[in-house]
Amino acid sequence: MTTPLLQLSGLSVAFGGATVVHGINLALAPGEALGMVGESGCGKSVTWLAALGLLPSKARVDGSVKLGGTEILHAAPAMLDHVRGGRVAMIFQDPATALNPVHRLGRQVQEALRLHRGLDGAAARAEAKRLFDLVGIPDAARRLDAFPHELSGGQNQRVMIAMALAGQPELLVADEPTTALDVTIQAQILDLLQMLRRELGMALVLISHDLGVVAEVCDRVAVMYAGRLVEEAPAARFFAGPRHPYAQGLMAALPPLDGPRAPLRAIPGGVPEPGAMPPGCAFAPRCPQCDIACESGVPMLRPVAAQHNIRCIRSAA
Repeated sequence: MTTPLLQLSGLSVAFGGATVVHGINLALAPGEALGMVGESGCGKSVTWLAALGLLPSKARVDGSVKLGGTEILHAAPAMLDHVRGGRVAMIFQDPATALNPVHRLGRQVQEALRLHRGLDGAAARAEAKRLFDLVGIPDAARRLDAFPHELSGGQNQRVMIAMALAGQPELLVADEPTTALDVTIQAQILDLLQMLRRELGMALVLISHDLGVVAEVCDRVAVMYAGRLVEEAPAARFFAGPRHPYAQGLMAALPPLDGPRAPLRAIPGGVPEPGAMPPGCAFAPRCPQCDIACESGVPMLRPVAAQHNIRCIRSAA
């Protein structure tokens, strides 16, 4: 990998003494697209909220987060104000709650332009219109004066993307950006993100539980389970054959697009609570390959091929 744009080292998060993210190590190259996948409650969103200093004060965050070689974890508020929205932007899961319902959309985007690029007045409004045009919002000039409730969910998601682009970020973190959208709008949003990556040269972190979305957009895949990375690989190699039993279970749960109809193969059980982790491997109680050795300790993340790492004592052989 070239010099990382962003590097997480030993990133851990705890709430009330219960650790929810365990020592995440990840590096993201400039312009790279990384897909973070796993069930709800695996720690995907918390990892990136912690990296950007967006968790509440009751959270204990340890480790290191370096942006372009500069430490930003626990950095001074003035520095984080420059980083967040400027060098790194985030699209949150639900635009209905992320957008302010009592302010016009143009005003909200213009605020980001003023804070991160020093634009104001007519210049800020013109740039906000350009961003609306860029993300495909129809009748952009009129939509600047609309309120969030006057737009559809897909259009509000485009507004969120426009707002994220206002600071000309080097990295865009998209947290489930298509979850609440129908499949047609979802495809449009994914096409938009890919187009923006190509044209602007941004790196992208796509947080999702939808493997189809990740396969379409990402260069590399990182699978999380119970607050730990359990598999990391280039996207083409991962989708050709995941090695960790949890990743295999996620793939097997996808409905086939051709061939005879068959029942979906769901993974039994659920993600364990942070304060009630099983001994050894956290996935062991749900794993079809589990044996007594899996309960003896937490497996290390180790390589099975070039740029392909998994956390499993059996599948790593």
